[in-house]
Amino acid sequence: MSSLLPRNSTLAERAIEAAMARMVQIPMRHRDVWNPDTCPIEMLPWLAWGLSIDAWRSSWPEHIKRARVRTAIDIQRRKGTANSVRQVVAAFGGAVQLREWWQLEPPGPPHTFEMVLTLAGEGGETATAQYVNDVIAEVERTKPVRSHFTFTQGLQATNGIGVGGGARIALYRRLYLQAAES
Repeated sequence: MSSLLPRNSTLAERAIEAAMARMVQIPMRHRDVWNPDTCPIEMLPWLAWGLSIDAWRSSWPEHIKRARVRTAIDIQRRKGTANSVRQVVAAFGGAVQLREWWQLEPPGPPHTFEMVLTLAGEGGETATAQYVNDVIAEVERTKPVRSHFTFTQGLQATNGIGVGGGARIALYRRLYLQAAES
């Protein structure tokens, strides 16, 4: 590779140019690190911090961590709305039903809402008390500051119907009775 430095450049300038030429050959994964789907798992907490995610637990499953990072910007944009609360719960793999004070019959106290939270436990994990507390804490950070809520935990169960069959091999023998002659 030819040098772009002038002929009268110093040894220090030539050394810097040689070092920079070697640095160009180092693979850089900037796009991968800033993408929640391709970011290495050990770098994910730093990406979450860079996107202003307030709470992070190493005990969360990987798909929850990636979902939290994936939705962080959208949640920050809509923070303080009912939709942001729904997005936070969805990032944790759950569903929520919200009824604001004016939707209740009779209307409830102003600036309150009822929340029925259903955590499905995606990925085989169960919704532990700590996990539910983490979701509620994120809802607290996301909801409108003046609003208060009542919380009810819902239950979601799935089951399948299977068709089973069985076979039994049996050997039958025909018996002949002969009448005894007297």
